[in-house]
Amino acid sequence: MTSPTTPTTLTIGDAIGSLMKHGMPVRFTAYDGSSAGPADAAVGLHLANERGLSYILTAPGDLGIARAYVMGDLQVSGVHPGNPYDALTLLLSQLSFRRPTPGEALRLLRGLGLQHLKPPPVPPQEHLPRWRRAVEGLRHSLTRDAEVIHHHYDVSNRFYELVLGPSMAYTCAVYETADATLEEAQTAKFDLVARKLDLKPGMRLLDVGCGWGGMVRHAAKEYGVRALGVTLSLEQAQWAKEAIDRDGLGDLAEVRHLDYREVVEGDFDAVSSIGLSEHIGVRNYPSYFEFLHGRLRPGGRLLNHSITRAHNLPTRTGAFIDRYVFPDGELTGSGRMVMDAQDAGLEVQHTENLRMHYAKTLQGWSENLERNWDEAVAEVGEGTAKVWGIYMTGSRIAFERNEIQLHQILATKADEKGASGYPLRHTFGV
Repeated sequence: MTSPTTPTTLTIGDAIGSLMKHGMPVRFTAYDGSSAGPADAAVGLHLANERGLSYILTAPGDLGIARAYVMGDLQVSGVHPGNPYDALTLLLSQLSFRRPTPGEALRLLRGLGLQHLKPPPVPPQEHLPRWRRAVEGLRHSLTRDAEVIHHHYDVSNRFYELVLGPSMAYTCAVYETADATLEEAQTAKFDLVARKLDLKPGMRLLDVGCGWGGMVRHAAKEYGVRALGVTLSLEQAQWAKEAIDRDGLGDLAEVRHLDYREVVEGDFDAVSSIGLSEHIGVRNYPSYFEFLHGRLRPGGRLLNHSITRAHNLPTRTGAFIDRYVFPDGELTGSGRMVMDAQDAGLEVQHTENLRMHYAKTLQGWSENLERNWDEAVAEVGEGTAKVWGIYMTGSRIAFERNEIQLHQILATKADEKGASGYPLRHTFGV
């Protein structure tokens, strides 16, 4: 017998509205003509077709919504897809679902149509799930790491130029003033790393996970350092080599397409790691720091720059980030990194949290994507551009809310007598 309050055929708007704890903060409309939320809301969501409903029902949470959005089945109005900050801020702060009872869930599914429980094909931008990756290779093996790095970084160098700007620096910048430009802040970041490492002419620097070679080129050009960078991205390595030649730095700077674990040279005066350790897995921190310790000469310095959690528990990324952005990504707190660095024989001299600097960096990248939207879509397709818009905006909000942080950790390698060569007080300024 059908309940008088539960119609046999349920509208999508009714279903959405019934699950809201505090009402719908945006205007929601659906292909069946139903709606929910205030008619004058600044932000609108429109579910355009049955496939979008199937995406949401078969992958509840951020993954199903992302699939529908990337495929154009869930449409957002009132914000730009390259920079949907206002919409995401509103949804994350005010959208609150209640968990239905098993009986309610069954009635809702029956009302919406059980045929929608057949999963549609996933968008082409989506990476394999974790269990499929496990079948194809051990997590963080050289082969599997190369594949996931290719998935994220070998999108298109031109696309990255449009988003990152001339610096081609895909890591947190350092804003010395609130009104500094993104380019000024990226230069300041590289220079802060150089000063923390106390680089001087003639020194040898190893930059692991070097990206498009920004640190390598800065160290060579501004400090006269012989710099070697390594990256698992072939497109990054090719772009960096061209930039080195264009800048006339070939006698000092080199970038190789290589896993950092395959670097055979040693006795470097300094090692920089800017944005690499997010990819290696928390369980691999001990071997990571041991390897970098082994590349340094006694008295040498290591600067590790990476995204961290606000706590020290190892935490995998959410489903959307794992499938679309950073497959196999894993984060923990700076305390865990400091511990593993110390256990590897390094002496930690200084740590610094640049959390809000990364929020500003992401704001700059989002504004670049919005400004260059048409060319970005022409370069990589609308689906991929939308992934980047929502990923960068969501990350900005996470930094603003202190859900994630950015830490620089400076450490030294002591000689056999315990001497590190580090001065009594820091000389790099903060």
